[in-house]
Amino acid sequence: MVDLNTLPGPDDPENAFAAVIALRRLADGLERRAVRSALKQGWSWARIAQALGVTKQAAHKRLSDVATGDETP
Repeated sequence: MVDLNTLPGPDDPENAFAAVIALRRLADGLERRAVRSALKQGWSWARIAQALGVTKQAAHKRLSDVATGDETP
């Protein structure tokens, strides 16, 4: 788990940007695993989209490769 109290501040841009990248990768991985699990549990794309706060079309466009197994590492 990431300790948000130890993240670099914006006054240290190099380390702050590195932390942003790491957090995005962490969030993207968690999102993809959650979508894969939701689909296996029978969730619809509409329900997944609602949970993510996006439209069904946006969720499917961004994450449909999770359902097909065509993910790129």
